[in-house]
Formats: sequence, structure tokens, C-alpha cells
Amino acid sequence: MLDKLRAVAGHYEELCARSEQPDFYADPKKAAEYLREKNDLQPIVQTYHAYQDAIREMEDAQELMSDPEMKEFCQETFRSAKEKSEELYRQLQILLLPKDPNDEKNVIVEIRGGVGGEESALFAHSLFRMYSMYAAAKGWRIELMNYSETELGGVKEADFVINGRGAYSRMKYESGVHRVQRVPETESGGRVHTSTATVAVLPEMEEASVQIDPADIEMQVFRASGAGGQHVNKTSSAVRLIHKPSGIVVACQEERSQIQNREKCMRMLASKLYEIEQEKLDSQVTGMRRSQVGSGMRNERIRTYNFPQGRVTDHRVGLTLYKIDAIMDGAIDEIIDALATADQAEKLKNAQ
Repeated sequence: MLDKLRAVAGHYEELCARSEQPDFYADPKKAAEYLREKNDLQPIVQTYHAYQDAIREMEDAQELMSDPEMKEFCQETFRSAKEKSEELYRQLQILLLPKDPNDEKNVIVEIRGGVGGEESALFAHSLFRMYSMYAAAKGWRIELMNYSETELGGVKEADFVINGRGAYSRMKYESGVHRVQRVPETESGGRVHTSTATVAVLPEMEEASVQIDPADIEMQVFRASGAGGQHVNKTSSAVRLIHKPSGIVVACQEERSQIQNREKCMRMLASKLYEIEQEKLDSQVTGMRRSQVGSGMRNERIRTYNFPQGRVTDHRVGLTLYKIDAIMDGAIDEIIDALATADQAEKLKNAQ
């Protein structure tokens, strides 16, 4: 690993020197690539230099231990530098792990009511609110694509884009079945019901990123509707695309223009086709499906929200937090941090 770090540090120095050349910005596209690579390498190099400093501090302390008057002080300095070097070494192992190329992308999130009738739709609405508040706290922007309500204010389906750098790196752990245990508003007897909603998270792909044959797409137009089927548009501006080879159906009705709705549909379709292709590649390479922590298969129960006990449990890492109100208000970073750490630990184990 140290040989690799030396090579990374050398390459980083070359990029720094290149960026200081007078003609650096002569080719803006190439300059942007160099700067992006330089910024990506900077945390690794800074941590490597700190690791080298800790090693030198250990060596200096060890040399001075032969002096009786300095021995106790040097032993403490050595212990402290050793602990620091070990922690920095662990950080470097994580920093050198291959990055998910989609981590910096925007995400498409799809929420669907599951088992539990109207209560599942109300829970789907709660999840949509939770992610909206989380995105707002991160400074990300939500762009609705398709939103269908029930008469009681629940959500049959909600499709939306979260626009923000690094959105996929955080949200990718949310794919799967979310389970809620609470007394429904529609329940007069006060009994606790269990319902579910499903969440799918896809990296947003541009249409150009995936080969899509126009002949494979059937386009349908319809009137956008709100709760109870009331038409919110008098023109057929909503768009539904059917990808005939895969059977994938996507719809968008949030824009007033048919052209804009079709453009959003194409982005969603590209993302879904990309996901299918990636799952095929993962299956070929590993011979098994991806880790639950890393990918969050949408047919697996990943988390339980128990309102009577005020707790949220993520079953993938065995984490239970007794702060359900804060979590439903978008404070999900603690859960995502635990999942990211577990994902890194799994990758480290596989890399050894």
C-alpha cells in the first residue's frame, strides 16, 4: 500500500506543477479534468503526509529513549504517535478503496405505498417528507417528476430527483422496504398496525449515457391529475413512456409542457436501464448479488419505524435510535453514516 501511496503523492505533485503552467487553461476541458483529479487526490496525499509525520515522530522518540531523563516523555510521545499513525493508516486504506463512479451524481428516488392500504400511502407520504427535509438541510434541490396522492393525503407513488453534489453517495443506502408500526389515523380502536412502503434510489443518468433506440419507445400522453382524479391540467401534457424490450414504464406529469415531461421521462428511463445493466455486470463479476449495505435491494426489509416505542431500527447494521421524531424530520445522517462505515468495512475485508 505504501508503494501505491508514494505513486499517488508523486502524481499529485505533477498535477500541482502542471496547474501552475501559463498555458494550463488553454484547453478548458482538459484543465477541468486535471483539477478534478487533483481535488480527488488531495485528501489522500494530505493524510499520507500526516501519516509520514507520525512515523517520523515515532522514530525520533525511539532514538531518544536511551536518555534516562527523556525516557518517560519519549515513551508517551511514542505511544501517542503510534496510535495516530495506526488511525491514519486505517483512513488511508478507506481513501484508497475504489470509488463508486456515481457517488457525485444526482439521484432519482421512487417511493411507493406497499402492504397496508391507506396507512401505507400515509407512511409513503411521511417518507417523502423525511427525504425532502433531509435534502433541504443539505442544500439540495428537489424536482418532482410524478406525484400521485390519495384522498386522505397519502402517496400512491412519488418520483422525484434530488439535485445536489454527492446526493447519490448518501441516498443510495435508502433503497429497500421500509416498515412502519403505529396506530393509523384511520384506526378507531387504537391498535398498532404494520405497513410498508418501498423506496428505490437510482443515480440520475443523462439520456446520452445509455443507448436507447427511439424505435423501442412507445409514448402516451394523458391529462395530469391530482387527488381524487381531479384534472389539474386541461391539456394532455403528462407523458408516459413504455420501453418495449424491457417493459419499463415511466411517467411524468409535474411540468406544464409535454416536451419537458418527456425529457424528464427519458432521464428516468436512462437511469432504470443503467441500473439493469449494472446489475447484470455485477452478477457476472461476483457471481452473487451486491451487498445489502452497499446497494439496498428494494425487495428486502431494511428499516423499521416503531412509533409507540419512539425508535427506528436499521436491520442491516443492527442500529436502533430512540429519536423517531427527529428522524422523520429528516435527521437521518447518523443512520447513513453507520451504513457507509459498514459498507467501507465490507469493502476493506474483500480487498484484503
